[in-house]
Amino acid sequence: MSALQQPTRRERQREATFDEIVRAASELLAEGAELSLRAVASRMGMTAPALYRYVDNYQELVDLVAFELDKAATQGFIEAASKYREDDPAARLCAACVAFRRWALSKPREFSLVFANPIGSTEESERRELLTLSTSGRYFTDLLYEIWELYQFPYPSLDELDPIVRDAVLDPLIPAKAEHIEPSERGLLWIYMRSWSALYGVVTLESTGHCDPRVIQSGALFRATIIDWLAPLGLGAEAPRLIQLLDDELSR
Repeated sequence: MSALQQPTRRERQREATFDEIVRAASELLAEGAELSLRAVASRMGMTAPALYRYVDNYQELVDLVAFELDKAATQGFIEAASKYREDDPAARLCAACVAFRRWALSKPREFSLVFANPIGSTEESERRELLTLSTSGRYFTDLLYEIWELYQFPYPSLDELDPIVRDAVLDPLIPAKAEHIEPSERGLLWIYMRSWSALYGVVTLESTGHCDPRVIQSGALFRATIIDWLAPLGLGAEAPRLIQLLDDELSR
């Protein structure tokens, strides 16, 4: 659709229905209720067969809701980071990471739907494309790229990578922009993957309760994980400032 072309009435109605589907699903998740096509349809005051005009099956419903919840949550991460200057991506990343954790702890079912929604096969191209468009993933990796531009932290050369990892960074299937990174410099994407797995791992443990509740309450494991990644991201000299910022954000 061109910039001057306005959506038709039918298109507007369809988009409004998709928005209502996401709202209904979000309400069910918040209430601890079962998320199903029938439950969403009932919440919307329509029949399950009528809902099939918009989503073909349960997996398509989950994918739609997960994508929209991720997009909405990312706006919260952006707002948290916006307290800090645009030319300070390190501070913005710390604030966004805390906001990511806060969302996961306050809305664990939303977090689980977004990040525990597996792609069953690499042949599911449409679903994998949706995964690589993940709003939060691109936001965090964009911040990492800004940090690299400023601090030039080291990353492995292609020759240093395991052949499977090398193939993965040269033809990435991760939620990160890579077109602007020269193939010879794609070792940077390995830093993306490793740092994201550290953040996601600790937040998942906390959100699902698979961690000592005292450690969750204190934020100690999350804090240590973020601090451990300052030096690899070239931020060792910035550590005192960023740790203070991290503690301030955690105390809010």
